[in-house]
Amino acid sequence: MKKIILIGILAFAYAFQASASYILIPMDENQKNHLKAYGIAYWVLESEVEIFWLLNYKGGSFAVKNNVKIQEECVTRDVSFNIIPDAQYTQILQEIAHPEKNMDAIKLETAPKVAVYTPTENAKGEEIQPWDDAVTLVLTYAEIPYDVVYDSEVLEDKLAEYDWLHLHHEDFTGQYGKFYASYGSRPWYRDHVAKMESLATKHGFAKVSQLKLAVVQKIRDYVTGGGFMFAMCSATDTYDIALSASGVDICDHIYDGDPQDPSAQSKLNFEHAFAFQDFKLVRDPLKYEYSDIDASNTRKVDMKVDYFTLFDFSAKWDPVPTMLTQNHTRTVKGFMGQTTAFRNEVIKSSVLVMGENKPAKEARYIHGEYGYGTWTFYGGHDPEDYRHYVHDPPTDLNLHPNSPGYRLILNNVLFPAAKKKKRKT
Repeated sequence: MKKIILIGILAFAYAFQASASYILIPMDENQKNHLKAYGIAYWVLESEVEIFWLLNYKGGSFAVKNNVKIQEECVTRDVSFNIIPDAQYTQILQEIAHPEKNMDAIKLETAPKVAVYTPTENAKGEEIQPWDDAVTLVLTYAEIPYDVVYDSEVLEDKLAEYDWLHLHHEDFTGQYGKFYASYGSRPWYRDHVAKMESLATKHGFAKVSQLKLAVVQKIRDYVTGGGFMFAMCSATDTYDIALSASGVDICDHIYDGDPQDPSAQSKLNFEHAFAFQDFKLVRDPLKYEYSDIDASNTRKVDMKVDYFTLFDFSAKWDPVPTMLTQNHTRTVKGFMGQTTAFRNEVIKSSVLVMGENKPAKEARYIHGEYGYGTWTFYGGHDPEDYRHYVHDPPTDLNLHPNSPGYRLILNNVLFPAAKKKKRKT
């Protein structure tokens, strides 16, 4: 009798398996590993299989036609999934399509080719910059492949080969992070300065600031032509400062050998910037700050209550910001960085604020279009390390598989798969 029952159970399981036609990867609180789930979605796209991003359905779930290999990969990566019959998936789509439901189903078609702008020595594990990068950490953890590019590749127009570009925590103003007062005598700092000066000379520039200006202008052209650019921490404000200061010397002699232009502030052209306007430069070369864009030194927020809120957008009418804010919570822990947050007063009216700390009057997560492409700026250094210092060890993401802050980064990685624009030539 027991044998007959067992056979019946197995037959039922097989029948269900045969009729099941979709794998649903939930992204709400029931997901064991949110970060690796993005890696599964990317892996499916690499296999040239379509996958759907169900915006605002169970935290921004993924759905793909049932395949044993995908099931096995989910098990291997410890990603939660459900096998559902075609009829149930149809019901989910009907629920999503209901006009009163703030949901949508977006088809992801092609795995975006990812580049990370960071010193080549960092990719080799050499300590040219003694700090880590949240994006490379989470890309590696989620098993999403990426290539490393730096100034030479950018100037040689290699960015056209990529769909998505992340800017490591760079100082595009040519002031070496303004670390001179604290680390100017350290070997890693001196070595970095020497290598950057050599790189500038190699490309025909008299100063590192001129090299970096050429780089940000190339990146601007990449975005204009349809690229997707994402930046965190100091790569956000220094990018806009460099664009605004085109042709103006804002570096003091300790950085480039001659004095800064005393009229530099009045010569800034904010029309060139992506996100910010009317900001004031910090002229003191020994002060660890570039301008008043950043709220790090003025914010009075207790670590215990430092959170920012993600805005709700219409999935059916505003799919782009909806994709970029998918999460299992609308409240995300704050975290510090050289550039922590953006003061509301200096943000252009055309910029879309997607996450803010309203009491502190600061934006943490902003987005905009430029030409045929888009850019996203995310304040802070590491979403799971509140105050990450130079020489601190990298965050172990095995301890944070459900990090809402890191999910925002991975939303941006998948975004180009859903929003392909014709590249301008």
